[in-house]
Amino acid sequence: MIVNVYVPCDAAALSVGADNVANTILKQSNGKVNIIRNGSRGMLWLEPLVEVETLKGRVAYGPVGVDDVKSLFDSNFLKGGDHSLCHGLTEEIPFFANQERLTFARVGKINPLDLNDYEANGGLLGLKNALSMKPSQIVDIIKDSGLRGRGGAGFPTGIKWETACAQPDGQKYICANADEGDSGTFADRMLMEGDPFSLIEGMIIGARAIGADKGYIYVRSEYPHAIRTLKSAIIIMEESGWLGEGINDTETNFKLSVRIGAGAYICGEESSMLESLEGKRGQVKVKPPIPAVSGMFGKPTIVNNVLTLGSVPFILAHGAKSYANFGEGRSKGTQPFQLAGDIKRGGLVEKAFGVSMEELINVYGGGTKSGRPIKAVQAGGPLGGYITPESFNVTMGYETLAKAKTMLGHGGLVVFNDTTNMLSLARYAMEFCEIESCGKCTPCRIGSVRGKETLDKIASGKNIEENIQILDDLCDLMEEASLCAMGGLTPMPVRTAMQLFPDEFTNPLIER
Repeated sequence: MIVNVYVPCDAAALSVGADNVANTILKQSNGKVNIIRNGSRGMLWLEPLVEVETLKGRVAYGPVGVDDVKSLFDSNFLKGGDHSLCHGLTEEIPFFANQERLTFARVGKINPLDLNDYEANGGLLGLKNALSMKPSQIVDIIKDSGLRGRGGAGFPTGIKWETACAQPDGQKYICANADEGDSGTFADRMLMEGDPFSLIEGMIIGARAIGADKGYIYVRSEYPHAIRTLKSAIIIMEESGWLGEGINDTETNFKLSVRIGAGAYICGEESSMLESLEGKRGQVKVKPPIPAVSGMFGKPTIVNNVLTLGSVPFILAHGAKSYANFGEGRSKGTQPFQLAGDIKRGGLVEKAFGVSMEELINVYGGGTKSGRPIKAVQAGGPLGGYITPESFNVTMGYETLAKAKTMLGHGGLVVFNDTTNMLSLARYAMEFCEIESCGKCTPCRIGSVRGKETLDKIASGKNIEENIQILDDLCDLMEEASLCAMGGLTPMPVRTAMQLFPDEFTNPLIER
């Protein structure tokens, strides 16, 4: 009897030896196993996570190293035998079992490049429904679902699609922003590597909704595995009649290509990304016009984040209400939260909006890996604000986090312990902006340099009160006058660090 054994081909698993583990299992099995390379389940502290298909379900073992393989066979792991690395049924592991997986429902469950596997697990149902609808009907469903941009801005997706749909017939584009550059974020990569067909399906649905026949996935060059997976998935979809001319014997035509970015953080901003796609230097453009009216090559263009587009198939398959029933307030649906930094159980947790930061950090994450107290958590990437444990009761949503002086961003949460110097983190924010600024506007280009210089003066104990005031004024200027969110948000981590830990700025020379 041949046993299915799952070993992830996700970049996170590969980085800790998943290929060698898979090869070793295959060699020692004497032909008794079928190795299936799946995506990561998101429990990154257990990678490489090996799953064995049994009559009771998949049994998980991890983290598995090459040296562990012999003892796994000795313990009869092919039948779910007990072992020190055994975690029982994968679906019953508390970290995984208590999630609400909608966007990531198939990630880790299927072979990412098996279209039959994808369809057997609910894939293509949303697209089939969309192909039988008028474009306006698709737009209405997305509007009613309450889906908002998962890239950070949180703009209602249905409104964006409606705007592009309303433009005169002619050339239109849809683009997936996969330039995932926020610190502590990896959800886009995981979806592209673990369930690429869901992104492609979401893009085809979006293309039909707005009348686009061309699309691009803009992926940062640091994601080679995702790039290869996407290119392979596109070929499979083309050969199966789901991409190209006359999709599924309908009048819908859609051609999709992958484009590789050079790693500029600013190209995560939609207008800068479109400039890069056109072969130009990635710089922010003045709005209006918005891309939905005049975007790529001056044509109506929709730009959505990978997670946004990856949510669309579920909505079209199950209806707007099924999605909108998750979440709270104006934050509808689910969000894949990514736990990173000094955290015991780092990984991805997909939960409905409304979950508390406390639950994410301490229940799912298990607190710090170092065992030291948590000093602060940065939410929303390198330009997000800091939150201290006293405020961990905040619920995760666009408006609730904004009220807490931070932001959702891409759903990343980076944990810092009590040894962290907050002045250094504030300086890093300015330095990051200095390096990654596109240079288009003065407040961002020059303000970040002066911010870093001023923080250096504070750190050295030079005219502290005067320089703190200068820094505060500079933050006001950057917030109000920057062309885009790059310069406009840089003051957020600086200010929250100053407000929450004032002594580290007013008395920087004291050893802590």
